[in-house]
Amino acid sequence: MVFKKLLGAMGAGGPSVDTVLDGGAVAPGGILSGQVHLQGGGTDVEIEHIGLDLIARVEAEHEDGESEGAAVFDRFTVGGGFRLAAEERRSVPFRVALPWETPVTELYGQPLGIVLGVRTELAVAGARDKGDLDPLTVRPLPVQEAVLEALGQLGFGFRSADLEYGHIGGTGQQLPFYQEIELTPAPQYAHAVNEIELTFLATPAGMEVVLEADKRGGLFGSGHDALTRFTVSHQDAFALDWSTEVDGWIKELVGHRASYGSHASYGSHAAYGHGGADGYGHTDGHGGHEGRHSGPGMGTAIAAGAAGLAVGVVGGLVAAEVVDEVGDFFEGDEED
Repeated sequence: MVFKKLLGAMGAGGPSVDTVLDGGAVAPGGILSGQVHLQGGGTDVEIEHIGLDLIARVEAEHEDGESEGAAVFDRFTVGGGFRLAAEERRSVPFRVALPWETPVTELYGQPLGIVLGVRTELAVAGARDKGDLDPLTVRPLPVQEAVLEALGQLGFGFRSADLEYGHIGGTGQQLPFYQEIELTPAPQYAHAVNEIELTFLATPAGMEVVLEADKRGGLFGSGHDALTRFTVSHQDAFALDWSTEVDGWIKELVGHRASYGSHASYGSHAAYGHGGADGYGHTDGHGGHEGRHSGPGMGTAIAAGAAGLAVGVVGGLVAAEVVDEVGDFFEGDEED
């Protein structure tokens, strides 16, 4: 174990901490487990609480351009209320549930470039110190993987992924940011769109899938954005013909004729109201249309190993570099 001395508020003789996450990626809404290992310092101390922060690297758009920052998107207290003797070693196990909207960091085991971390905070005698920080790896839910797999089979390619600060109007979004996956168009749609932007908003019951198309302009007109969203359940993951389903979504998206304004209009810092009384009206604050599938399709299973979008998904960023990037990005971060 590699203990990190807490040299800030607690002084050089304070305790050390090392948080070890259980191996393997966790799905959104799943259980993150592990242990916080403590080692006492030169004197006995009262451990008031042990906290875990989930942190994400987030991009924010503003008038002067874009900036990056660290956003805490959930907090847990996993222990405390005990005395840690000098030089004593103690382990505190934990099990916490990730938010359903936790961003996906990998696809088919390959990193997407999304940076998430778990930071440990120790409170001793009224002083708090931010200690250990570990990278958090999140795999897609089955229905997310089914949608991405279908897009790959249709010929769409992965371009990039990031986390945007703001709210998408007309949705049930809970976190202060959303994940955006940018895709190159399939050949059959290349004449109509420059790219497709995909956002998943998961809940315990299912998933909102938000699609935005950067549409090409015609001979006498400029391009514009079109936005639409669809709702599916988690049970649909293995019950639909996803290639047909997703292709229908794309056709509907590309077929929109009206201009819905720029991406920044729905990615602004203000939260927009829902489109209807239940939050799922047919139009949102930007004129986007919501579609719902009409029932199970052909029931075809996802082709295991096809991994259409995995091609080129790494983009020069290997797993070890992701780990380094987490540490480099959050090192010295003092955000609460």
